Amino acid sequence: MATKLRKAKRAAPVRRPARKTSRSSSKLSARRRLAAARGKPKPKAKAAPRKQTFVASHLNPDAFAGGLRSYAKYRDLGMAAATSGLAQAHVIKMIPPCDPAVVSKRHYHDVEFQMIYVLKGWIKGEYDGAGEVTMVEGSCWLQPPKIKHTVLDYSDDCELLEIILPAEFDTVELE
Repeated sequence: MATKLRKAKRAAPVRRPARKTSRSSSKLSARRRLAAARGKPKPKAKAAPRKQTFVASHLNPDAFAGGLRSYAKYRDLGMAAATSGLAQAHVIKMIPPCDPAVVSKRHYHDVEFQMIYVLKGWIKGEYDGAGEVTMVEGSCWLQPPKIKHTVLDYSDDCELLEIILPAEFDTVELE
């Protein structure tokens, strides 16, 4: 008989109601009270996201136009308008041949985020803290805000995808 009872207890486990412990919440509240007493501000509420709209950009060889640099043509991908200025994305087609006297100007961009991906060819640059770097097709790099850099050389077929936040930013020439 004792064996049957053990099996029955295993077969039908006792269900206990879930307990809420106020211990962790009281600790959290105490921490918040302590932080407030020390004069630490509460974390800021997250800002409402900017209005964004769907956009698609399809390849059109005639869509490249002049832009920031005289040695490059830019194909805007429509992100600035679609994100209400949050981000900018464009394809950059470098104009051959590379002339170091024109391209090798030390500068930085006053941005929050800048990522570049090599679609075709290669590009060589010099970056503070990293030195001289050659990026080839498939390479991707992040340029931290205000990193000083110089374009040194690029292939005749060099094309890049660049994504920048915010869409509007300043470029500061250092030479």
